[in-house]
Amino acid sequence: MQTILIIVHVLVTIGLIGLVLVQQGKGADIGAAFGSGASQTVFGSRGSASFLSRATAVLATLFFVTSLALAYISATSTGRKSVTETAVPAQTAPVQQPAGMVPAAPADVPVVPKQ
Repeated sequence: MQTILIIVHVLVTIGLIGLVLVQQGKGADIGAAFGSGASQTVFGSRGSASFLSRATAVLATLFFVTSLALAYISATSTGRKSVTETAVPAQTAPVQQPAGMVPAAPADVPVVPKQ
């Protein structure tokens, strides 16, 4: 369930970003009033603004709903809650030799006679 919700959340996010980038700012209306962009609209002179704003509102609502659902699922999951609650295996500290002492050779290493 969580994986499907994450996929839907990512798709809604990508769609929302695309819709916001496609929309024109409020300052573009002045340029369209002088004939620079009114003839290039797909939905008419004002139809695209209402369609894009409604689609943006729908995707923003879906984004908030999926965000809240993911937060609820994450809070109620029975898995680990925090990285500080995980068990860390005990590590042995290296033994420090006193100064001036040379460590002995391991027992499985043969001693080479001097010539």
